[in-house]
Amino acid sequence: MQNFLIFAILILGFIITFQIARASEFVSVIRGEEKTRKQTNKINAALLLVFLIVGMFGVYWTQHTLGDKILKLGTSASDHGILVDRMIKYTLIATGIVFVGTQTLLFWYSFKYQESDKRTVYYFPHNNKLELLWTVVPAIVLTILIGFGIVYWYRITGAAPANAMQIEVTGSQFKWEFRYPGKDGVFGKKYYKNIDEANDNPLGQIWEDAANHDDIYESGQIHLVVGKPVKLIIGAKDVIHSVGLPHFRLKMDAVPGTPTTLWFTPIKTTKDMIKETGNGKFVYEIACDQMCGAGHTGMRGEIIVETQEEFDQWMASQKPKYVQMKEAAAAPAAPAAAAKDSVAAPAPATADSITAAGAAKKDSTAK
Repeated sequence: MQNFLIFAILILGFIITFQIARASEFVSVIRGEEKTRKQTNKINAALLLVFLIVGMFGVYWTQHTLGDKILKLGTSASDHGILVDRMIKYTLIATGIVFVGTQTLLFWYSFKYQESDKRTVYYFPHNNKLELLWTVVPAIVLTILIGFGIVYWYRITGAAPANAMQIEVTGSQFKWEFRYPGKDGVFGKKYYKNIDEANDNPLGQIWEDAANHDDIYESGQIHLVVGKPVKLIIGAKDVIHSVGLPHFRLKMDAVPGTPTTLWFTPIKTTKDMIKETGNGKFVYEIACDQMCGAGHTGMRGEIIVETQEEFDQWMASQKPKYVQMKEAAAAPAAPAAAAKDSVAAPAPATADSITAAGAAKKDSTAK
């Protein structure tokens, strides 16, 4: 036991001596690195200034080089979009001034007021006027911007004009489907349990409801009339989707079981946009702006904006889904019925056949 205590004391003394030696080394290293630390601090301050210059140039270069890849302000194809572009412009001006100002001051101050033996640090812990200034001014600016947003939001989600055309938009993985009311201007009822792709009822329409008999169904492409308000009644069959209309500056979620609405007025036809963009293949796009599954990026629809005359011609060429279904059901039955009648019914007698039969009977009697 005594030998163990002696051994433990020796080990403890060795550890204490080793730690004292290391502490002395650390002190000498710290004293020697003071000059290196100050030099590194100067380098970092200079690099911050370089980062400011390069970063600001990068912002300009990105906008200059990739600006044609984004939709430009003032090119909206809807009346609401013009207001949205205006709001975005004011927001970018306000936030752009703040961004450039704060970032310039941040990096310039880091460079100008770097550590120096010739300058004493001035502690500035509190100033009521300054805090009031940088609290009230941003609050006023943000209140104005948010006020614009709220007003515009209630415009597109509020009641549509009485003369607005109505179109039902339904999203599902991974396609868009549309329904127009017929001549009666009323959508027929539907029920999700009636959805049956195999039997040509993709929206679950209730065929017993006569209002369904003239509703027009379309998939992938929607037709609108330029200058005429349109109200979209939006829903989904499976998961949450989102109707994204970038050229019209509009977006609304498509939620299963909870219809959402928005309305707007197209102000440029597709032909107008072809001329404006110089792109002969231009088409308005309906994008899904909500991650909805593996095929999300391919969930795309098209919008054709045309004159009233062109729209009327297109609408006249469409058949209601109810009529299509009835015709499809009747088509296979017609040949089967004709074949059955041809087997069951004898061929009708003609004058020639009767004369020939009489002559044959006469010859057999004479013999």
